[in-house]
Amino acid sequence: MKQGLLILLLFLAGCTAKPEGITPVSGFELNRYLGNWYEIARLDHRFERGLERVTASYSMREDGGVRVINRGFDTAKGVWKQAEGRAYFVNRPDIAHLKVSFFGPFYGAYVVFELDDNYQYALVSGPDRGYFWLLARTPELPPEVQKRLISSAREAGFATDELIFLEHRKDI
Repeated sequence: MKQGLLILLLFLAGCTAKPEGITPVSGFELNRYLGNWYEIARLDHRFERGLERVTASYSMREDGGVRVINRGFDTAKGVWKQAEGRAYFVNRPDIAHLKVSFFGPFYGAYVVFELDDNYQYALVSGPDRGYFWLLARTPELPPEVQKRLISSAREAGFATDELIFLEHRKDI
């Protein structure tokens, strides 16, 4: 019994670990990060499959954590889908390494590893390189900025040739 519990705890802790070689942004200011972000590109995963116009909204929770609301339009069904989660810092609040949960006690890593000085775009990883998001405060990025960010993600070991680029047009 104790061994099974230990394995479960190690598994759950591993889900909040950052990928090897990925360094979270230091000097992170949560209050500047809060608000609305547009998902510009991502690697495919089942919980966002088929969604366009995906946004993430971050706000403070009463318990000091972060409320996360992810919203996207399911083009196949023609409906909006929304999920609410909660996030907490893994170590210190000035290090952009959080754990986020949308499903009860299960947490996954949320690691901001690149962020511009004005908090207008961010590169985010999950617990491994199979999870990646390019986020921006606007629905589109200037092409040169997007190209530079994708290059940075490629250098960090993400499969940028497999990125899904999202549409944020209102007519889809």
